[in-house]
Amino acid sequence: MARRTGLREFQLSLGERLRTATTAAALQSRLGFQVGADNWFVALHQVSEVIPVPQSVPVPLTASWFRGVANVRGNLYSIIDFSSFQGGDVTGAAMERRVILVSDRLIGGAGLLVTRMLGLRNPDQFEKLPLPADAAPWLGGVYAAAGGTRWLELDLPKLVRQSGFLEVGT
Repeated sequence: MARRTGLREFQLSLGERLRTATTAAALQSRLGFQVGADNWFVALHQVSEVIPVPQSVPVPLTASWFRGVANVRGNLYSIIDFSSFQGGDVTGAAMERRVILVSDRLIGGAGLLVTRMLGLRNPDQFEKLPLPADAAPWLGGVYAAAGGTRWLELDLPKLVRQSGFLEVGT
């Protein structure tokens, strides 16, 4: 009987350690993407999913970076061209374009149009650089990869609280 209890305790302990390790790994993981010529990453837990660019309906009298609204599985999402929002070029019609759906815990129904996805990244493998003085409020950090490539960290909670992001009317 003591052996069963020991095995059960071991299984529960192992299960808890696996959940903790998975949660810690998920909190460390960053989703890499490209916007124009810049490499970005965002915390994985701030994203609900990445989808191909859905067909969207333009909304009159909105900012040029507001691409319109799209129906994603019965839910309406505002599609924001992240490059254009930052003052860059409009994201073209390349096949690699994707929409990153922002977690509903941060804001409901928002998606960022990006140039292409770059996969998962671990910020521990980058060297943190100082933020530029004129950095956008949603820039969480600047990093350098081993090869010298510059990476920017998107702070989605700060982005979705910006009045410019929330006010799409012209």
